[in-house]
Amino acid sequence: MANTRNLMPGPGTIRALKVLLFLLCLVPLGKLALEVFAVAGLSLGANPIEELLHRLGKWGLNFLLITLAVTPLQRLTGWTWLVRFRRMLGLYAFFYVLLHFLAYAGLDQRFALGPILEDIAERPFITIGVTALVLLVPLAVTSTNPLMRRLGRRWKQLHRLIYVIAILGVWHFYWQVKLDTLEPTIYAAILAALLGYRAWRAQGRRIGGQKWGRSKYSAHARKSI
Repeated sequence: MANTRNLMPGPGTIRALKVLLFLLCLVPLGKLALEVFAVAGLSLGANPIEELLHRLGKWGLNFLLITLAVTPLQRLTGWTWLVRFRRMLGLYAFFYVLLHFLAYAGLDQRFALGPILEDIAERPFITIGVTALVLLVPLAVTSTNPLMRRLGRRWKQLHRLIYVIAILGVWHFYWQVKLDTLEPTIYAAILAALLGYRAWRAQGRRIGGQKWGRSKYSAHARKSI
């Protein structure tokens, strides 16, 4: 019986899945648009600007965590093709985080540069959020195939910033919530699990490398006796 873990979908299936994923990632924005324009009785509630800001920011954080979950899921299932969707998920994370900031700058501050800069300087949770957005920019810009090839090994080093960005995003969420910290705590636990899995894998590779190095040295020593 064939090992289903190693089955690779064909190019046509991958393209269809990418289109489906692209559309699914737009669903939260579509629902928000319906609520903004009060379609079919939907609404953002008594404080629409605050709710819009909250939902856009949360979806940006959701996509950051989903992007980080691709590698562990790929390794646990053996579905190596999952990595083909990681770039799109990361770009959607940037898209929703950018919309979150633009909603704050436009709807809350009317694009008044002075108050925006004052908020960034004086309100720590905004400082952290803007820092995360700024760090996301080079990741989004360098997500094209030509730049990936041009940067080579440096591309991987640069894109490790996503770990820092995710931490800043959860931190921003936690500090922004005034009373009920349960939800950001859940996000923090999920992020800790995702980063912990990577740390465990990296430690395993280091130990494996050390054992391989010692066995190679022992074999060489036996031959030289």
